[in-house]
Amino acid sequence: MPDPIIAARGVEKLYGNGTSAVAALAGLSFDIPAGQRVAILGKSGSGKSTLMNLIGGLDTPTAGALTVAGRSLGSLTRRQLADYRLASIGFVFQSFHLIASKTAAENVELPLALAGRPVADRRRAAREMLGAVGLGHRLGHHPPQLSGGECQRVAVARALVNRPAVLLADEPTGNLDSASAAAVMDLLFAQVRDRNMTLVVVTHDEELAERYAERIIRMADGRILDPE
Repeated sequence: MPDPIIAARGVEKLYGNGTSAVAALAGLSFDIPAGQRVAILGKSGSGKSTLMNLIGGLDTPTAGALTVAGRSLGSLTRRQLADYRLASIGFVFQSFHLIASKTAAENVELPLALAGRPVADRRRAAREMLGAVGLGHRLGHHPPQLSGGECQRVAVARALVNRPAVLLADEPTGNLDSASAAAVMDLLFAQVRDRNMTLVVVTHDEELAERYAERIIRMADGRILDPE
């Protein structure tokens, strides 16, 4: 089995202080090998989104060790976490998080701009990535001019354009109708597979997890159920 690209050992996340502290995560330990496609499945309040935020460097563990792509996240500064997210992580969110005043191409270019890539380079990469997700004819359109499914395709292109080691998708079909959801998930998994990327999908949708993931990590009350 490949070496783990994500390794958690006794990871805890507490919110609040003293007797009022709430444990969102209670000592999680697991490995995810490079290239694996994983669904983290659980109801609201299970801790799955908190875990995704930790893996993505949006938050840090209260205790335990979390290593992603060779970096121990608990020891990184805020600036180092920002650099880590830009270089190693792609995000796809339920609500798209596109900038309405920017075109589809400009939205996809944004991570490359933040990384300091030359203008011509990032424009070429954005065109290629939007073409790969079937939106080569929508480069100049703004998000309000696109359907929900098209907006999520732009979000997928933006998440992939930096070729991150890990792609995190948080309820990526939550705002889509069933037909658009299936099309987006088929596209997402095809792109991840073709690039041999590691994918972590956070969802409460059992059918989605069973259909697309190689492995399901089930969570409840901040814990992993039936850990491997």
